[in-house]
Amino acid sequence: MKNKKSIKYQGLSLRQGKTLILRSQKFDGGYAVLTAVLFFMFISMIVVSGTQTISYKEAKSSKDFGSSKKSFFTAESGVEDLAYRIIKGKNYNTTEVLSLGGYFATTTAIDVGGVKEITATGTASKMIRKSKMKLKNNNGVSFHYGVQVGEGGIIMENSSQVIGNVFSNGPIVGYNSNIVKGDIISAGPLGSVIGSHATGTVYAHSISNSNIDKDAYYISISNTTVDGILHPNSPDQATSSLPISDAMIEDWKTSAAISVINSPCPYEINSNRTIGPVKINCDLKIKNSPTITIAGPIWVNGNIEIENSSIIKLASSLGANSVAVIADNPANRTTSSKIELGNSAQFQNSGTEGSYILFISQNNSAQNGGSEKAITAENSISGEVLVYAGHGEINLKNSVNLREVSAYKIRLSNFAQVIYKTGLANLLFTSGPSGGYSIDGWQEE
Repeated sequence: MKNKKSIKYQGLSLRQGKTLILRSQKFDGGYAVLTAVLFFMFISMIVVSGTQTISYKEAKSSKDFGSSKKSFFTAESGVEDLAYRIIKGKNYNTTEVLSLGGYFATTTAIDVGGVKEITATGTASKMIRKSKMKLKNNNGVSFHYGVQVGEGGIIMENSSQVIGNVFSNGPIVGYNSNIVKGDIISAGPLGSVIGSHATGTVYAHSISNSNIDKDAYYISISNTTVDGILHPNSPDQATSSLPISDAMIEDWKTSAAISVINSPCPYEINSNRTIGPVKINCDLKIKNSPTITIAGPIWVNGNIEIENSSIIKLASSLGANSVAVIADNPANRTTSSKIELGNSAQFQNSGTEGSYILFISQNNSAQNGGSEKAITAENSISGEVLVYAGHGEINLKNSVNLREVSAYKIRLSNFAQVIYKTGLANLLFTSGPSGGYSIDGWQEE
């Protein structure tokens, strides 16, 4: 009896006890499975969350990298744009904003110890990059156009041509099959292009009776064929100063005057000779086909006349340096201070590419409304020669072939040809000023 009660006490019956035990085992097994499933889900969520985080970070990193590159190239464009304006003497503000593809670069230019520092900050999608360039001003000469003219303007006629760009602060007028193999700019509100043919683009307030192979930017246009795109109501191009200042010319005159010739007058050279640096206190005439070697700057206090197939060349010791030959009689710049180059005279460099003979006249008749020609070049002269008359008129005619021409006023006629060379953008001289702006440094900040 005791055993039977004992059995009942422990679980009502042995069968029932076993049943309870079995149910307890089933309950424990389900709990373990549920725990395993929850654990697996927890781990999976962690893995998925980590994968999503990595993918998001990679996507954001890729987007930021792309924006950073856009910022960098926008900043570089800002630096290059402002440097171009400074080097070419165009108008600019000390702070410029450039928009490029919806992104912006803010560019500033400041003078620091004789160096112009250009800094641009590019911004794209809040990503910021900076670029800096330093321009060193050598106070020298840079020719950026085949022909550059002041307010007197330019006349091209009778199959004359310029291989290079033409820039004028005055009108550009063409007759009889003239051609500019490049762009034409007639700046300012009075800028006009009449009867011209350009293989490039033309910029002027008014354009008429012309042929333009590319685009046209203008306020008014008439009787003109334009193969490119028309841009009506375009703003006038800013005028620009000529590349050589009177102060530079005075420096070269000072360098030449370390030696002085006072007689005979006029001073004639008709045999082979080396000359320069020197100041000649009267007219200079070179004739009878000699070979003249120029070793330094020459200042003629009067007129210069070169004829009869003379050969004028730079001394080999000058290397890549150019030399100025100046006609300037300060006491008479109206009917004196003139240059005549003719009769198949040939002009040669030092034997080194990039060296040139630069003829300068300070005659100012044209600027004062007179008819005197500051420089006349005619009859098949050619070679490594540049001519400049900042206050006067240059007349090129009869198959002359020069490298660059700048003057207050210019006339080209009878197959006259100017062939521009890109090296003229940074000329070096033996003395006085040299160069123009040169890049002194370029870096990312």
